[in-house]
Amino acid sequence: MNPSRGIALKIASTLVFTLMSVCVKLVADRVPAGEIVFARSFFALIPVVGMLLWQRQLAAALRTSKPIMHLSRGAIGITAMACGFLALGYLPLPEAMMIGYAAPLMVVALSAIVLHEVVRVYRWTATIVGFAGIVVILWPRLTVLEGVAMEDAAFLGAVLALCGAFAAAFAAIFVRSMTKTESTGSIVVYFSLSGSVLALLTLPLGWVVPEPREALLLLAVGLLGGTGQMLMTSAYRHADAATVASFEYVSMLWGLSFGYLVFGEVPSASVILGGAIVIAAGIFIIFRERSLGLQRERERKAVRPSPV
Repeated sequence: MNPSRGIALKIASTLVFTLMSVCVKLVADRVPAGEIVFARSFFALIPVVGMLLWQRQLAAALRTSKPIMHLSRGAIGITAMACGFLALGYLPLPEAMMIGYAAPLMVVALSAIVLHEVVRVYRWTATIVGFAGIVVILWPRLTVLEGVAMEDAAFLGAVLALCGAFAAAFAAIFVRSMTKTESTGSIVVYFSLSGSVLALLTLPLGWVVPEPREALLLLAVGLLGGTGQMLMTSAYRHADAATVASFEYVSMLWGLSFGYLVFGEVPSASVILGGAIVIAAGIFIIFRERSLGLQRERERKAVRPSPV
């Protein structure tokens, strides 16, 4: 274990994923979301397969006994991506990212509902506080309460971002159950493959022929997405999950920086306040999960029979 390297890799992954979001936002006004999802999934195979070849794990990654499960996970994953990419076309970058932070909070609720995990009062409280932060972020967008049409672009973007966060949380629950039988390499490779195939189904909805600049940005979306996945996976090999996961929120610094420098976006007070609440709740949940994990490990060691 090398915690410093793990943290550095995680921070690098947040930068790469934020750059991917910047590229998505730059093409979102003309390129359909299904086409962007295809680029994200298909071109991501280049760094993913390259890494697996370098590690001599490609053959093992392609072996699976759960093809339908991978396809289902792919469908949920591309739904999350499509909603997130569409939201980037309607919302400022920092705001879309802040709403996306609702996903870890939703994972806690879904863990209790779907996986029947025991979620005690501390995590439920943190989750409720986190959702209060999401409400703070969304409140200025809830203009329908003042008689503005629900089709308002900003409101639609907020709804799409929230739907994307929910789908991402559901995908995380799916992956959690898949890790019992599938390797990390299999999950990553088949996600990109199934995402590419399923995204192609949106072709009749009206893809466009990208201009050279747009084509380069779409290529970058896939390459950055695949590279981010590899960096993130490597980070968890060098440090424990709680340490690594807590640095996910560094991405907010990148989001604020690129939102201002590239798009001239300045987040409102409600976005900053609500985001701070969500991040605090998320970090509390991460370290609570770590504490519970250590406790369960101590209990397993206590009941393990001693050698005769």
